[in-house]
Amino acid sequence: MAFRISTKTALGRLPYASRGQWARTTIRSATTAAQTAKAAEFEGAATSPLFDAKDVIAKEASYMVATYSRPNIMFERGEGSYLWDTDQKKYLDFTAGIAVNSLGHADKGVTGVIAEQAQKLIHVCNLYHNPWTGELSRLIIDTTRASGAMVDASKVFICNSGSEANEAAIKFARKVGKTSGNPDKTQFVSFHNSFHGRTMGSLSATPNTKYQKPFGPMVPGFKYGNLNDVAAIDELVDENVCGVIVEPIQGEGGIHAATEEFLVALKKRCEDVGAVLIYDEIQCGLGRTGELWAHSILPKEAHPDIMTTAKALGNGVPVGATIVTEKVAEKIVIGDHGTTFGGNPLATRVAHHVFSRLSSTEMLREVQRKGDIFKNQLEKMKAKYPGLISEIRGRGLIIGVQLTKEPGNIVTECRDKGLLILTAGTNTLRIVPPLVITDEQINQGLDILEGVLAHAAKDGQNEQKAVGN
Repeated sequence: MAFRISTKTALGRLPYASRGQWARTTIRSATTAAQTAKAAEFEGAATSPLFDAKDVIAKEASYMVATYSRPNIMFERGEGSYLWDTDQKKYLDFTAGIAVNSLGHADKGVTGVIAEQAQKLIHVCNLYHNPWTGELSRLIIDTTRASGAMVDASKVFICNSGSEANEAAIKFARKVGKTSGNPDKTQFVSFHNSFHGRTMGSLSATPNTKYQKPFGPMVPGFKYGNLNDVAAIDELVDENVCGVIVEPIQGEGGIHAATEEFLVALKKRCEDVGAVLIYDEIQCGLGRTGELWAHSILPKEAHPDIMTTAKALGNGVPVGATIVTEKVAEKIVIGDHGTTFGGNPLATRVAHHVFSRLSSTEMLREVQRKGDIFKNQLEKMKAKYPGLISEIRGRGLIIGVQLTKEPGNIVTECRDKGLLILTAGTNTLRIVPPLVITDEQINQGLDILEGVLAHAAKDGQNEQKAVGN
């Protein structure tokens, strides 16, 4: 029988020393029970819930800031491209934790590195050196250059997240502008439908009223343009702009790719006015397109001065990186920026392991092949349901399915049937599965999705008939 955590345990009546012993015993028992349940599940045996998730969720709500809207389920373990909730229901994951778990859940290589490093050294702060921050930086620079991307990549700043990586990029670009001799060179340009984070600097670069309005005014000096509007670049990026930040493929905005023509023109204009070009590859980079970086396919005339990455870099362990050219690095001096946790030996050793695997030729080739499977099957669905699907976008395993209706019910029905899928932009399904997903799992998930789309299309036809009557 699976271990059950009682919500009625009289923990409050225990002395503090006993509470610690109770917690240790409970954790050991729960771990053993979870392992037993896992073994039983793989043998096809039925398992009972570890605890009543709905009850726990309701009780915990009073202790948590209400920043998220979540379904009433709780995941307690994963393996590869699958997740299991506390009722032991199995889900195929087309979300990868929002493009984070590229090597899948509970990857043995990742968990092994975590366990080994945790027993050696987790944190020492950046007052001292550790063996892995520099090794990760070297690996990122050497591999990026060898891939044909960001040919002038020179130095790396390691931090804890995508928002932090973008904050560093914004600060670095501002520093370059401040040393240009033009005291007014402090402005930034970003683009509509982009997403760069929720800290005040990165939020100011994210022109979405839903995110910005509750916290206005934003950091002054940000202005916004339209992606792929080449004609507007010269006026938008003027002499007072110190930095331009753009996603080569917009993720949150709906899987919209910047064109080569646009990015080449943007880089040229940045060079003309002395602005720093920043590529946010936090979601679209690190193998997700089937190239090491989304901009790897572009000529050097479109390469950035700064590039940011995070998400997949740690496969779930918080870590981010801001990669810069020498012309940026030479403007940054000791004390200009810093982080307490960023670059800690645990996160950087894990990131070194993850980056080594995600950058392999075999991995990238497989992502392209799997992306083709997705695209071919989704195009068939588009032809089959033209009133529901209007466009398929993306590269590799970052894919957008543009719908003609609000996708909320489709996401819910997919989840009920055991498929996790995301939305993005306006009426777009976002597919960003683990890069290690198998062909069989792709087909399994697409079968579920097609069944749900068929149901939605039928409902749409019935609604039209009802209106006609």
